[in-house]
Amino acid sequence: MALPVQFRIIQHHLRTAQEHEKRDPVVTYYCRLYAMQTGMKLDSKTPECRKFLVKLMDQLETMKKELSDNESISQEVVGNAHIENYALKLFLYADNEDRAGRFHKNMIKSFYTSSLLLDVLSVFGELSEENIQHRKYARWKATYIHNCLKNGETPQPGPIGMGEDEEADEFGAEGFSSLGPSHGGSFRGGPPSQASEDQDHSSVPGPAPGIGFASGPGSAPLGPPTTNYNNIHIPPGAHAPANTPAELPPPAEAVKPVPMPRSVPTVDPTLLSAQQQGGVQLSPEDFTKAQKYCKYAGSALQYEDVGTAVQNLQKALKLLTTGKE
Repeated sequence: MALPVQFRIIQHHLRTAQEHEKRDPVVTYYCRLYAMQTGMKLDSKTPECRKFLVKLMDQLETMKKELSDNESISQEVVGNAHIENYALKLFLYADNEDRAGRFHKNMIKSFYTSSLLLDVLSVFGELSEENIQHRKYARWKATYIHNCLKNGETPQPGPIGMGEDEEADEFGAEGFSSLGPSHGGSFRGGPPSQASEDQDHSSVPGPAPGIGFASGPGSAPLGPPTTNYNNIHIPPGAHAPANTPAELPPPAEAVKPVPMPRSVPTVDPTLLSAQQQGGVQLSPEDFTKAQKYCKYAGSALQYEDVGTAVQNLQKALKLLTTGKE
């Protein structure tokens, strides 16, 4: 069924849902849920829009029954952790590639897909300020690198060039699909989650309307930095998702890089034999937060992310023993 023009703003969230149907149905479910909720706000009365939303609701009901034994569907806190972890893994992969000066199609798509999934997190409530910044940065980076490569220019790696109030400009109708080797850059393999689907979904979508983009041969890279985005709280050297190769296939002339060891946070020794302090009264909200930290840790372990798991377990233990975060 064709997407009504009123729903153009959610077309890339729906494409992301379609791309994940086989490899991660949880992502598919929440992308469609976000699309339905957004569509309801946009237009639920026009016949074509109403018909489209009803079909989307039917898909969600079917998926909910099929995935009824999946905690990421039955428990919102687990679903939240699942989507957030996956979004940040894509962000980390793209950010590490960017900072290493490896610019290619799959890292651009990883940046942009992470921004879409951070949109999706809004189905669980308001986004944290940190995730709002991640989303803004990822969307801008995807646009900036795309335009640089398209114009035969070398992007500047890392969090530079973005003004404090600067949003990504809108791509032309061709979106990222025009990005190819002829436009410069090295389009090596990326995460299977971004590169292993059908070829008709391999092009990176452009952002939704209202986000604005600079496109075309005459567009220049965004100007000098007025904000330092190094304060985005991404652990340095964090590894990519478990299903991402440890290293990308290098060009024939390149020297094969030495894999970086994973960094695991130091465990607070006071927590190793922690007992609840006398007089600590935990509120229902404290128990909910502790449960959330434990769920985040479990979700991180699905990606073999030991560092994030340890950090969240320490947060839960500290909260339960001291009543403080």
